[in-house]
Amino acid sequence: MLRWIVFVMVYAGLTFYVLQALKTVMRQPWWYYAYLLVAAAVMLNFMYQFTWGEEGGRVLSRPKSYAFGLLLAMLTFKVITIVFLFSEDMFRLLSGFYAQLFGNAKEFSLPERRRFLSLLGLGLAALPFGALLYGMYRGKYNFKVLSYELTFPDLPDAFNGYRLVQISDVHSGSFDNREKIAYAVNLINEQKADVLLFTGDMVNNKAEEMLPWKALFATLEAKDGKFSVLGNHDYGDYIPWDTLEAKKANLEQLKQIQADMGFDLLLNEHRYLERGGDRIALIGVENWGKGGFIKVGDLGAATSQIDPGDFKILMSHDPSHWEEKVLPDAQHYHLTLSGHTHGMQFGIEIPGWIKWSPVKWRYKQWAGIYEQKGEYLNVNRGFGFLGYPGRVGIWPEITVITLKKPQLT
Repeated sequence: MLRWIVFVMVYAGLTFYVLQALKTVMRQPWWYYAYLLVAAAVMLNFMYQFTWGEEGGRVLSRPKSYAFGLLLAMLTFKVITIVFLFSEDMFRLLSGFYAQLFGNAKEFSLPERRRFLSLLGLGLAALPFGALLYGMYRGKYNFKVLSYELTFPDLPDAFNGYRLVQISDVHSGSFDNREKIAYAVNLINEQKADVLLFTGDMVNNKAEEMLPWKALFATLEAKDGKFSVLGNHDYGDYIPWDTLEAKKANLEQLKQIQADMGFDLLLNEHRYLERGGDRIALIGVENWGKGGFIKVGDLGAATSQIDPGDFKILMSHDPSHWEEKVLPDAQHYHLTLSGHTHGMQFGIEIPGWIKWSPVKWRYKQWAGIYEQKGEYLNVNRGFGFLGYPGRVGIWPEITVITLKKPQLT
């Protein structure tokens, strides 16, 4: 109860501080009432969802996600506005104190400066506020196809030009627009994949979240098949279960759903992709994540029956696995495919100029292609979304990787 009292007091203080900026800039009182009404509605909805509302374990349910997203947008607006107002208030306070001590003036006021800074603060605060709302309304379904060509001298000849299509982090429990998901599934099929690879997190918590989308994802196509691995959310670790048997049954149900959709789920094992007498080894491990994430991925078991000289593609959900275990391994893994980070669903990306997200402070490899010791890693930015129900700047991704041999000169 105490934390909610503190939350309400802080939120109310921020709200009425920003109200002063609105009163300085806007002359019509209805602006003030509209602002107070929206601010109160956002606060009360957040409090309801996180007290009496639907419980969803450590992973936010859909109503909680939207309550959190709206609160985040509102707090961002308030904080940015207050940065400008507070700096002006401090200037006025210090200047007024100086005038009282050393001048004759008993009052210090620069109303035009105050109005200008209020207008500037509100205007700048509106940008991230609008971006966060856009991310919730449209950004989360702003699917992008990102294409790469990777060259390997030892790529088997028959696989020159081979097209891998990767998706990751579906998080089907967060979906709320079937038309947009159908569009994305069709967009994947338009890439004409030789092989389709899914790198984990099909659901948020429970296998049943995928049931409404099962038939749709079953229409995904690839010439040489569809393969998948598990991500940390697929194990059901983030909600309470009545019994251990119920949790195990949930995982078995998810495995069956993937099979029903035509995915070959690799659980610390491998398959061979064959063409024209050549082959490449496709390896899939269970989740292995640095820190507190589940660690059941086993490279040794997954590669125990393959030739060390084989060309290898590894599917491993968490990119921390690459630097911690894959690179030091005795085997040479030509290409590792991961996801997990979502690019934090927030950042700035301008190709050839800037790629930034706060998630870079948690993961060294968080989006796109990386290379060390002649081994490549691609971190997919994710298909779905989780927590904040949107995306800003880091859009949902469908990756197309074309394998190439060096051109002879």
